[in-house]
Amino acid sequence: MVSVVLPARNAAATLPAALASLAGQTASDFEVVAINDGSDDNGATRAVLAAFAARDARFRVLDRPHGGIVAALSAGLAAARGRYIARMDADDRCHPRRLERQARFLDEHPGIGLVSCLAGFGGDPVAARGYLAHLDWANAVRTPEAIRLGLFRESPLPHPTVMFRAGLPGRFGGYRQGDFPEDYELWLRWSEAGVAMAKVAQTLYTWNDPPGRLSRTDPRYGADAFHRIKAGYLARHLARANPHHPGIIVAGAGRITRRRAEHLLAHGVAITAWLDIDPRKVGKTVAGRPVLHLDDVPGPDTCFVVPYVASRGATEYLSAVLEARGFVLGRSYLPAA
Repeated sequence: MVSVVLPARNAAATLPAALASLAGQTASDFEVVAINDGSDDNGATRAVLAAFAARDARFRVLDRPHGGIVAALSAGLAAARGRYIARMDADDRCHPRRLERQARFLDEHPGIGLVSCLAGFGGDPVAARGYLAHLDWANAVRTPEAIRLGLFRESPLPHPTVMFRAGLPGRFGGYRQGDFPEDYELWLRWSEAGVAMAKVAQTLYTWNDPPGRLSRTDPRYGADAFHRIKAGYLARHLARANPHHPGIIVAGAGRITRRRAEHLLAHGVAITAWLDIDPRKVGKTVAGRPVLHLDDVPGPDTCFVVPYVASRGATEYLSAVLEARGFVLGRSYLPAA
């Protein structure tokens, strides 16, 4: 029923708990495709994987030269035999009913192509406040429509929490290598192709936050990489959804906000003005465009607003102000940060 694709590199310290959480699943009809991505820890990672495979035929090990996460995931997908593909990382834990409940959801909802779940945070809530805030937001984005629109802010789908139909990579392409987060690009591409995504509204996974996590250490997972890769998808979405295309007003006139929003220009979007509340900017021309006070935003019948301010709570504040003025999420405004 389910193939769990689990890449591992030098992960001997965390793999036993991760693999044990799979061995203890209430679902029994699954396999684990564990990809040993060129570990160079004197065989420690390989030994952990081999021990589980020797005890339980559902665990299979693929040994590969180190090629990185995309190559490892692609090898896992090619070897998978299940009708559903579940992801997992080597330093996390599945809760006992994770595979059962996600597979049942896909069985019962044939129109959904991918299902995630809520995740608990396994890191230090003080030292990793940013990660915890992101996970709190992601856990609140649950319905197919909320996920579809939320993708233009950031990823509401923590990669190792997802399960998807095995035919999707063949129809719409699998993981791609590039200077971008491979999972986020995949969700954007599949969503644009019409794949509906949902969540089981239960905490079925513990998402740990080790210091060496790729999203902390690799520039492909930095904020600028997210904004670069989503610009084309967002521009095409705006071409369909914005009645005033190609013009938009961007909420936020700060330097970082402008730099991120201006990725849209290469994709045919025209930024006609900025919205801000900073008296040092309001009334001036910045980067060739007027800065309007948020209180003076034109009505939704004349403009489409894209909030790009990333500071904590800013999007929620801007959304409340815009909706009080008659703007509707997805129809006359769409947050992108």
